[in-house]
Amino acid sequence: MAITLDRLNMDELRGMLKSLGLDGWLLYDFKGANPIARRVLGLGGLITRRVFVWLPATGVPVALVHRIEAHGFAEFPGTLRLYGSWRELEQELASLVRGRRVALETSPSGGVPYLDRVPAGTVHVLERIGAVLSGSAPLVSRFASAWSAAERRDHETAADAIATIARAAVADAVRAPGTATETSVQRGVTAAMHRAGLIVSDPPVVAFGANAANPHYEPRPDRDIVLAPHTVVLLDLWGRAKPDTVFADQTWMGFSGAAVPDDVERVWMAVRDARDTALERVRRWRAGSGLTGAMLDDAAREVVAARGFGEAFLHRTGHSIDGELHGSGPNLDNFETNDTREFVTGVGFSVEPGVYLPGRFGVRSEVNAYLADDGAHVTPREIQRELIRPD
Repeated sequence: MAITLDRLNMDELRGMLKSLGLDGWLLYDFKGANPIARRVLGLGGLITRRVFVWLPATGVPVALVHRIEAHGFAEFPGTLRLYGSWRELEQELASLVRGRRVALETSPSGGVPYLDRVPAGTVHVLERIGAVLSGSAPLVSRFASAWSAAERRDHETAADAIATIARAAVADAVRAPGTATETSVQRGVTAAMHRAGLIVSDPPVVAFGANAANPHYEPRPDRDIVLAPHTVVLLDLWGRAKPDTVFADQTWMGFSGAAVPDDVERVWMAVRDARDTALERVRRWRAGSGLTGAMLDDAAREVVAARGFGEAFLHRTGHSIDGELHGSGPNLDNFETNDTREFVTGVGFSVEPGVYLPGRFGVRSEVNAYLADDGAHVTPREIQRELIRPD
């Protein structure tokens, strides 16, 4: 285990804390419960006892760790304080945060679960010992979810590889009704991703026909089906170029027939146009413009609703991507949650509207975007415009 603080520009963090009227950021973790803390701190390995790291607006960082795990923090770039009993822990915490305005991973009423990482009991202790708590959302977006330049390059590499694999896999499948099965396509895609050098955390989702109407469908051998002619094909796949970098996450659609029926075409066009409407606003983003994930979700959802499929759009328009596939930064969401966090330079996310008609078929189109100093970038470089069909 180790805490490196390599991701942090401490001068920038101190300046941001002061501008927010905060005395410091208290990062907490226990057995991996807070991925925000682990990413910000560069925390590797399993922590079996509670650990707190105080990042003050003035002064040096302080790590508060249990004595039996002190060996893992010998090179911590700040002050190391040790505790053994719960009484010592509370005493040391009080010396750090009593009377101070403290940023913490909490979300009012649990409104954004990706920000609500500190247990209620710990929050209660901090309030009892005199900390004045504030949500850390702006800090999370800037210092936890922002991609480094190396991560952007890794993402682009993975995105282009995934797009190439997906296009080929869907094209092969729609040319093979009566032969291709969900699990055979899944195995082929997984193997292709490994050959491309991608890290695959979970197998891709392959769904035919009515199975595509389940947004979280998972193919299994005990319920495998053979692709029928004139059937929708959905392929959702994700991976990354290195174990500790950011993901690329895409969904591609096909149809195993030369002529696409009107109902399928209408749904595809609604989803594609909703995606493109959100992307148009993303491409106009500039730092400080006030764009939020809730705004993008509203824009995409309005398109789908106008086409008559509003009730069939069952999930948010997109999710944050950082060290986790579903990251802690701003989501494109005013449906499951009201995510009003402003997009800032460095964050990345998916854009993936979908329409799901139970017993019939579902359609989703997913691309990614990240925000850099020179504006918004969309991946992959060539996004899907039409359903993939047999030649």
